[in-house]
Amino acid sequence: MPTDQDPQARIDPVALLERVRAWAKELGFSQIGVAGVDLSSAEAGLSQWLAQGFHGSMDYMAAHGLKRARPAELVPGTVSVITARMDYLPRSTPQGWQRVEFERLQRPQEGVVSVYARGRDYHKVMRARLQKLQARMAAELGPFGHRVFTDSAPVLEAELAARSGQGWRGKHTLVLSRDAGSMFFLGEIYVDIALPPSEPVTHHCGTCTACMDACPTGAIVAPHRLDARRCISYLTIELHGAIPEDMRPLIGNRIYGCDDCQRVCPWNKYAHVSALPDFDEREGLTDAPLTALLAWSEEEFLRRTEGSPIRRIGHARWLRNVAVALGNALARLPADDPARAPLLAALAARREHPDEMVREHVAWAMEQKA
Repeated sequence: MPTDQDPQARIDPVALLERVRAWAKELGFSQIGVAGVDLSSAEAGLSQWLAQGFHGSMDYMAAHGLKRARPAELVPGTVSVITARMDYLPRSTPQGWQRVEFERLQRPQEGVVSVYARGRDYHKVMRARLQKLQARMAAELGPFGHRVFTDSAPVLEAELAARSGQGWRGKHTLVLSRDAGSMFFLGEIYVDIALPPSEPVTHHCGTCTACMDACPTGAIVAPHRLDARRCISYLTIELHGAIPEDMRPLIGNRIYGCDDCQRVCPWNKYAHVSALPDFDEREGLTDAPLTALLAWSEEEFLRRTEGSPIRRIGHARWLRNVAVALGNALARLPADDPARAPLLAALAARREHPDEMVREHVAWAMEQKA
């Protein structure tokens, strides 16, 4: 029986949810949903994905086992999960942004950073605003059990988002919305309050395989099945060691992440520009020459990536990624092309770098020829 100490006894859950949605909008969130905690139907797929080794070296994906699919085990007392969507296209994003991003990939001597990483670290932005949202709830309810997540713990974010009506799982495994595409971040608040769950939406991919066809490395091995070991985002961000040689030519000039599966998705013509300045593009991260990016000292790297998600990979992996992109640029230039000289000079300046991984990737890059 609810007591006077129970949040459920102090306020109508439907009315509370309406207030949460209003507060969330004030904080820059685009949509709020609610999911239940029974994700048992997702456990078999998660187990199979892990068993096939598709998580690669991301051991943390397996460390918590099926707890990812069991919110009430991860945070005891959880009854509902509030899901939040936040759009991230920079405010300066032009009409036809997908074409603009494609053209960047056609300029091999420039580095391409994934759109989401060109501004402030979304972990910081989302977490801070989710915490403000739960603080508004606490001011209304009094103390209640909760925990905030933003891609920071064993949480099945996309599954929870889909179950709470944020969209459906696209064939690239990301959440897709008919109204907003997939260019958004997700976050959650696990709560011990019974809130009315949102209705899931129907799937609208149909027979389209644009994302699968566009993946440079064939990482989307089947509809709704991603082999992270082949994904450029994994290779340039999550992988700590050497990038496999057979993968390097496929990376092109992508130096942090990859947007190809989202870039070609027809639904992303509806992607929204962010309401927040946090995701505006930082100077030096867009259309920058690879030679300049490879020349960044560790001090400059840390200064330019302060508050950015890029900082998480560290200077050595940054140089590794840029060296691979330079090697791919060299591979597109004939041996007698004078444009090779500055690229080789930039690489030569890093040939004696103290990090063995950097040296190995630089040496590989210098050997590339058309």
